[in-house]
Amino acid sequence: MIFIESDRLKLIPLKHHQLLLYDEHWNELQRALGLQETVMKMSEHVKADIAEALHHFWLPNTQQYPDLYYWYTNWLVMLKPLNVAIGGIGFNGYPDDYGETSIGYMIDEQHRGNDYATEALKAICNWGFKFSILKNVKADTGVNNLASQRVLSKVGFQKLEQRDESIYYVLNKALHTSSF
Repeated sequence: MIFIESDRLKLIPLKHHQLLLYDEHWNELQRALGLQETVMKMSEHVKADIAEALHHFWLPNTQQYPDLYYWYTNWLVMLKPLNVAIGGIGFNGYPDDYGETSIGYMIDEQHRGNDYATEALKAICNWGFKFSILKNVKADTGVNNLASQRVLSKVGFQKLEQRDESIYYVLNKALHTSSF
């Protein structure tokens, strides 16, 4: 089984059958992964974004690309000391012809403010940059999402531009691998 570990976190990429449980039987998935059962707290907006990703990206792409599922899925972020799920993170597909992909993440409202998003983002980018195909990781966040802006900055993402209500960032492998 593929997974990434950092000091406090373990990231597990969910396979297609696990994503089906994530959607319909959250407690069953937690038990199958040996986790303490918990209910993650998130805004209705975040719940809608996750449902959209699950049904229109994660499920179809993990089914279509089972050997590369880890580029197309939600990686469950688990807090090792408590053995609980505290969020998710994931790439938005296999790197394109330019060696680029983007990333998104979410941390349970009950666990924010502890640098878990920063730790998870560093860990998954470090893992991704081990693949020669990956050159750049892109991200975007809302202009009012100061916490996410700080996370991206701490990891080394550089601001590219601001358009409308979003700020766009990039992490370049050649410039930042040494900082991991």
